[in-house]
Amino acid sequence: MPRSLDVFFSIASPWSHLGHAPLMELAARHSLALRWRPMALPPLFAATGGVPLPKRSPQRQRYRFVELQRWAQKRGRNLNLRPKHWPFDARLADSVALALIGLREDPAGFIGAAMRGVWEEDRDLTDPAILHELLVANGLEADSALAAAPSEPVAAAYEANRIEAERIGVFGAPAYVLDGEVFWGQDRLDLLDEALVSGRPPFVADF
Repeated sequence: MPRSLDVFFSIASPWSHLGHAPLMELAARHSLALRWRPMALPPLFAATGGVPLPKRSPQRQRYRFVELQRWAQKRGRNLNLRPKHWPFDARLADSVALALIGLREDPAGFIGAAMRGVWEEDRDLTDPAILHELLVANGLEADSALAAAPSEPVAAAYEANRIEAERIGVFGAPAYVLDGEVFWGQDRLDLLDEALVSGRPPFVADF
């Protein structure tokens, strides 16, 4: 049976975007079963001591801007550092991913395309027509997914992901959770790879 990896993310997160392609490569290499867990970031930040970007100090904002350039170059991504339609409410786009899971569809292609849409193609991910286009382009059930996205079960699952993230120690996106061990940030994928190769038991905090 393949090992499972929980992927806590948001389509609004540039770091989730930068980690998507290498995550998919890692998952294929290790035959991982990915459990996609989209979540709302603002309430997670509020609950775990995070600060929204506009409220961070100028030093932190400048450093983030430089880091995005470094990692975009390293990952070979043509990242738009000032996307036209960001920040935005990612609830609908994230919920489409959850709706696909409910329809027993693999959401990975849509997730990757949606994040490219924000961070490389200046697309408006609050527009259902754009989401429909991305779903169709990935051979997915566009009408069914868009119809289910605003439903109560999907909303409940979205909130449950955030609550679970907080419970297990996740405080930002992306976070990859293997056997209860949290790897926060796309820059921790190498450490995740090493953990998978070694087969070591998970590290835990003793408090």
